[in-house]
Amino acid sequence: MSKRLVLPFLLFLLTGSFSFAQTPIQKLERAYNSFLADPQTKYAITSLCVLDANTGIPLFMHNEQVGLATASTLKVITAATAFSMLGKEFQFQTTLAYAGSITADGTLKGDLVIIGSGDPTLGSMRYQNKETVVLTEWATAIKKAGIKKIEGAIIGDDRIFGTQITPIGWTWQDLGNYFGAGASGLSWRDNQFDIYLKPGTKQNEAAKMIKTAPDMSYLKIMNELKTGASGTGDNAYVFLPPYGNTAYLRGSWGLGIGKNSISAALPDPAYDCAYRLQDTLKRLGIQTTQPATTTRVMALNGLSLNAETKKISTTSSPTLSEISFWFLKKSVNLYGEAMLKTLALKSGKEASTENGAETVINFWAAKGTDKNALNIIDGSGLSPANRVTTRAMANILFQAQKESWYTDYYKGFPENNGMKIKSGTINNVSAFAGYHTSNAGNKYIIVININNYSGSGINKKLFTVLDALK
Repeated sequence: MSKRLVLPFLLFLLTGSFSFAQTPIQKLERAYNSFLADPQTKYAITSLCVLDANTGIPLFMHNEQVGLATASTLKVITAATAFSMLGKEFQFQTTLAYAGSITADGTLKGDLVIIGSGDPTLGSMRYQNKETVVLTEWATAIKKAGIKKIEGAIIGDDRIFGTQITPIGWTWQDLGNYFGAGASGLSWRDNQFDIYLKPGTKQNEAAKMIKTAPDMSYLKIMNELKTGASGTGDNAYVFLPPYGNTAYLRGSWGLGIGKNSISAALPDPAYDCAYRLQDTLKRLGIQTTQPATTTRVMALNGLSLNAETKKISTTSSPTLSEISFWFLKKSVNLYGEAMLKTLALKSGKEASTENGAETVINFWAAKGTDKNALNIIDGSGLSPANRVTTRAMANILFQAQKESWYTDYYKGFPENNGMKIKSGTINNVSAFAGYHTSNAGNKYIIVININNYSGSGINKKLFTVLDALK
């Protein structure tokens, strides 16, 4: 070999050896720096915090003390706090009772009352207490109590969570859609209903609303949807404020779309619950003389609920472990907001979103997390105003491993990119937070977050960064 070739050859060997000997963290740093140079991140703020899951020692950090919008990764903090304060066996209890008296001929001289405790799973298809199951159980209990006629109303009692069912930080575009369903003191059927749609025959032609499921005849739905171009899919939004009775469908429904419906948020879950029970009893021959109502509507009309009620049935929710599983796995915003308000009650305060957020912040501050690193607005992460640092979130994930409930908590983390990491996505925000064990047995806690990125397909690039830890 000539002398002119020796030096380049040696440099090649040295470079190759260096590359081969790189640690996972060195590979991560290279991949992350490459990501930061990507045009999509030019105007973005990106943060990454990786801890050794065994010791909590930081292995790689960048912008770890910058508060960023979390999207749904906030759920990992809400769930951990709920496990800590409520316990994994915690259950909500919904009570069916009556106010008044029952005559010898089976006439209830008074009202049936469904007393909510904040259970977000009542009537949900995800659990044993499905709508038909609950309504059947209630009807059976009513018959067993000897009630054959109701000279009064069926009342949905949602007072426990107050009248502010959606956090103030949520956007108008989100409120009427299923993911924008707020937490009522008497939630029902995941606080949503379905709207079936059909595109027109050509672009910009009016799209058709076929039906709702269940029937929502007490709502007026104004359809302003247009037919979108082929391949544009679902760009339909429901604009329906809490307690409203008029919904507007806006946006587009694409030609050739592979789905036939969207889900909207119930504007008044407590009312819908009472309404469905009234309808069930009517079909069974048990009539009510007054229309279904809620304690909120009664208060608006200067009426109050009879303080003395007699319980005839209690419906227990799934355990917190079961609720948290779907909360994290399917990112159900409603469950997070119900947890947050329940945490406020547990701390001895009024069940408001603000009090719940304060409870979460104070809980982790007592365990060493700087309060200023946790600017929390809601329980689900849907609010774009949430600001949490990746270091604070990583620290909470680390502490969770030490708890007796950790196994149940961990089960709910979805698998993304071959890792147990919760995703979070809102407008121009993408984040992941969770746990990973590499092929070599190294255990990591990972929190990565990018705000204000450009374009689409950012998750694949985030995964390319995280692949260094595999």
